[in-house]
Amino acid sequence: MFLNGKRALVTGSTSGIGLAIARALRAEGAEVVLNGFGDADEIAKLREELGAAHVNADLTTREGCEALMAEAGPVDILVNNAGMQHVSPVEEFPVDKWDLIVALNLTAAFHTTRLAVPHMKAQGWGRIINTASAHSKVASPFKSAYNAAKHGLDGLTKTVALEVAPYGVTANCISPGYVWTSLVENQIPDTMEARGLTRDQVINDVLLVKQATKKFVQPAEIGAIAVFLCRDEAQNVTGANWSVDGGWTTE
Repeated sequence: MFLNGKRALVTGSTSGIGLAIARALRAEGAEVVLNGFGDADEIAKLREELGAAHVNADLTTREGCEALMAEAGPVDILVNNAGMQHVSPVEEFPVDKWDLIVALNLTAAFHTTRLAVPHMKAQGWGRIINTASAHSKVASPFKSAYNAAKHGLDGLTKTVALEVAPYGVTANCISPGYVWTSLVENQIPDTMEARGLTRDQVINDVLLVKQATKKFVQPAEIGAIAVFLCRDEAQNVTGANWSVDGGWTTE
């Protein structure tokens, strides 16, 4: 297991993509620090499963980010995955939602990165992996805050990659399209009712309309890419934005 002796912090890792990444890194020997909200009993089960610590912090604030990094300790692998979404026309977009989305999806990654980099540079090895989105490359209507934050995360990643490259540290984005998680699955019945569509129509004509494969991305696929980016064979892969979107952004 090539990640023995490495500590990995994965934000937003109590479910979905973040949990899949945490499991993939743990399978390669990494010591995992979980972060995220959820049912206390379920989190306890995850901690037992992964032999992991869990730090519960509000990443929409600088203080929360600093508390997370202080409790996690020096990390060799940082995965900025925590995020949230809200859909609304720009003229009606709630200002508080804009602030929260940008804070969690973008500013938190800045804070965790700035605090993780000194240790990585000092030891001459580190991996920063940011979960972006197809919306880091293309826009969709009614998602102004999310689009802006994910485009910003791509830019942050590229800048950090250039700064840390001489020190054996890499920084990359992974940008999924629609990923099959409980959050996506739970949207289907409401969309069926709202639009008068069948389940297959919602999946193929609404959710996957831009994904040429007509297949959802599976969380484990993201985890596998994260593992690859941690390998020595990926030491020259940096500043990249990896599309995992079934062809969505090939236009």
